[in-house]
Amino acid sequence: MTFESLNLTPELLQALTACGYTTPTDIQAQTIPALLAGRDVIASAQTGTGKTAAFVLPALQKLAAQPVAPRPRQRGAGVPRVLVLAPTRELAQQVATQAVRYGQQLRLRTVCLFGGAPYPTQIRELERGVDLLVATPGRLMDHVERQRVDLSQLQILVLDEADRMLDMGFHEDVERICAQTPAARQTVLFSATFDGAIGRLAAKLTREPVRIDVKAATSAPVAIEQRVHFADDRAHKYRLLDRLLADPGTGQSIVFIATKRDAEALAIKLQDEGHTAAALHGDMHQRDRDRTLLKMRRGGVRTLVATDVAARGIDVAGITHVINFDLPKQAENYLHRIGRTGRAGASGVAVSFANHSERGTLRQIERYTGAAIAAHVIPGLEPRARTSRDTDSRRPSYDKPRYSRDNARSRQAYPPKRA
Repeated sequence: MTFESLNLTPELLQALTACGYTTPTDIQAQTIPALLAGRDVIASAQTGTGKTAAFVLPALQKLAAQPVAPRPRQRGAGVPRVLVLAPTRELAQQVATQAVRYGQQLRLRTVCLFGGAPYPTQIRELERGVDLLVATPGRLMDHVERQRVDLSQLQILVLDEADRMLDMGFHEDVERICAQTPAARQTVLFSATFDGAIGRLAAKLTREPVRIDVKAATSAPVAIEQRVHFADDRAHKYRLLDRLLADPGTGQSIVFIATKRDAEALAIKLQDEGHTAAALHGDMHQRDRDRTLLKMRRGGVRTLVATDVAARGIDVAGITHVINFDLPKQAENYLHRIGRTGRAGASGVAVSFANHSERGTLRQIERYTGAAIAAHVIPGLEPRARTSRDTDSRRPSYDKPRYSRDNARSRQAYPPKRA
């Protein structure tokens, strides 16, 4: 199958060729004809299946067929005809960027709204006019309540990663936003699953939808070498990380860690040790996150310590190593993490640190990817023989404990060795 066979316009086909796309993915081949036919769609598709193009391309084609935007009901308000809701600012920016790329031959305006960005800039963008609006639920509701966005003329509503939106507590905002849109709209829901609340939401918002189920590939790219280093505790993990980052063969790297607080602490620790490191997490202002990524792309940051949410959509060509300081809770997030290296035909290395008590999580990742991860040992940093202390869930901080009771707990959990 080709993109031409999907009846896309010449302008979109030229844009796809410029992007290097030759044949549609499974989700694109199934979704684009249904959306062009005006059907509602609920689709189960993971990141990496090409789902953004699956809903953006038909939306742009429909917009281009009627290029004159309707006059706003409220003066100064943006009146989108297509709305894409995304759970995070990173995903919203990624979708908006792709929409601009695909619509480069069309005279259409795409605006992206998300939290952490200045309101005045977004207000000016809306006042200039908007055809396709990409937004996170919270920031969109702010603009709707202040009558800066008018959804009365909406033709197509897309909920991207709808399950994540509900998991993040946006259920009420999503329903309030949908209530502002015309009942005759076309609705598209993309989600990893359609169980429970997300299934009920899909049934409420769609009319006789086409159901599409496409799974992402679960095998890691062959260009990425995967390793695991077993560690006794977090202090041991840090010594392993320090040795890896000091290796001349390690170029730019991303270190994935579980929490925002740990990301800041580890980045500071690495800076104190002489590494050019920076943190990236969801509590940072957008301008700070953009500045950090720009510094990394320009080579000013060699190691980025990031959480899963903040790192979504990162595409830096020079990343040679991805290091999982903390293993991901979900196996599919492992593939998303390691996919930050080995891009554009280059090779990469994915290193995971695992306590002995995390062998079960490691096996889940191996079952998901269908490949064993080879265990490696750095001379002088071998893990000690397993003891009962290895299964202790308590963990020491990178720095000195803040409270004296933490010192007491640390001494109890890790008693000094006796002569």
